[in-house]
Amino acid sequence: MKPLRAGAARSILTPALGAHIAGYFEDRVAQDVHDQLCAKALVLESGDTSLAIVVCDLISLQLADTDRAKALAQEQTGIPASRIFISATHTHFGPTTSHGANTMGEMDYLDWVPGRIADSIGLAQNRLRPASLAHAAGACPGECHNRRYLMKDGTVVTNPGYMNPEIVRAAGPTDPEVGLLVIIGEDRDPIAALANYSLHYVGGASGAASSPREGGTPVDLSITADYFGAFELALQRMAGCDLVAIMMNGCCGDINNIDVFHPAPAGPDPWHQIYRVADVVAAATFQAWRGLHTTDFHQTVALGAADDRFVFRRRQFTPEQVAAAKQRAKAESPRNLGDREWLEAHTTIELSQRPPAQETLIQALRIGEVGLVGLPGEMFVEIGLEIKQRSPFRQTLVGELANDWLGYIPTPRAFEEGSYEVYTTPAGPSTAPAMIASALGLLGRLAEA
Repeated sequence: MKPLRAGAARSILTPALGAHIAGYFEDRVAQDVHDQLCAKALVLESGDTSLAIVVCDLISLQLADTDRAKALAQEQTGIPASRIFISATHTHFGPTTSHGANTMGEMDYLDWVPGRIADSIGLAQNRLRPASLAHAAGACPGECHNRRYLMKDGTVVTNPGYMNPEIVRAAGPTDPEVGLLVIIGEDRDPIAALANYSLHYVGGASGAASSPREGGTPVDLSITADYFGAFELALQRMAGCDLVAIMMNGCCGDINNIDVFHPAPAGPDPWHQIYRVADVVAAATFQAWRGLHTTDFHQTVALGAADDRFVFRRRQFTPEQVAAAKQRAKAESPRNLGDREWLEAHTTIELSQRPPAQETLIQALRIGEVGLVGLPGEMFVEIGLEIKQRSPFRQTLVGELANDWLGYIPTPRAFEEGSYEVYTTPAGPSTAPAMIASALGLLGRLAEA
């Protein structure tokens, strides 16, 4: 193997004011920018083999958008599209990237974004230099909570509210692991850190969405990268340099930052919880980093990539179900996240307009002793946990919202339990097991190569 070279860079993805903001069941229009949205890229090269990993501060990207970004990047850099990994963080305070219930997609913005993603890869490639790489794992259990709860009446409810006396227990697990790749230069100066943690955006949990004002602008009308952007600032402070610190979101379709067994957290400002969580997760990351020894860093690292053009088959509906859904959808907004009728109605209408099957992408990368998996939806945490447990690699990172967005991908058990994610998913009960099998197959191929 040839010695490793690495480069990292950022490009700005912040939309213009007036952009429609994604993430809730109402149309919001950006009036301010709290912090910049970025595409953060890491390029690794060993001889003739290169990999590019890009994480974007966006709610999601669809396959057509990431395929276009990869084609542009391949033309610009020569890195094959099959060796480029693109995922989204899932901030709920960025531009809309698809049409949804009561929201409008920013189609002009989406014409611009693939070029900016390609630019981040090109900039990272321009910065390639001799490097060494190590991997580590820390833990941050206090900030991730399964948001689905078994209630006293036997139902499962998503986000039942703080201190709800009807809660019995969480309906599922969490994944507190903070996976980490650290890349340093010849003088041991940090180039980049790629972290992986299974936690939904924090903004809604912090009360930012309901805070009335910040300098005259409603906070829920401000653009922010959420804790994913604040994580980079925190890790830079701890490392004492301007490294590119990337937080790749793990499987967290049923995970959030709301601890329902305690009162809602109070903070001095609406952004407090975002920065507090970022500091805590960055501290766990830095502790794992500083636990590494010189001998843990390697200058020769095997690189590889494999992918599966996975055929996704959506749920099917009868004409009668679609007609009934259109009647119910006349209501302007849901009563709450548990408003099953409204949620199922909008899901039925939207899905009925899609083709019955579509091609999506499941991807895996090999980075030395580390396997990295990209899955195309908001994956339940159990999916990531199973892939990690069964992976042939010494350490495995699993990123959701990678290369495509299909919506929630619940476990078969969740379909029996119901609640918000199940009412709104385009998937069926067999989807998660099939995706797990695909991912493990790709990892197995890379491990044997």
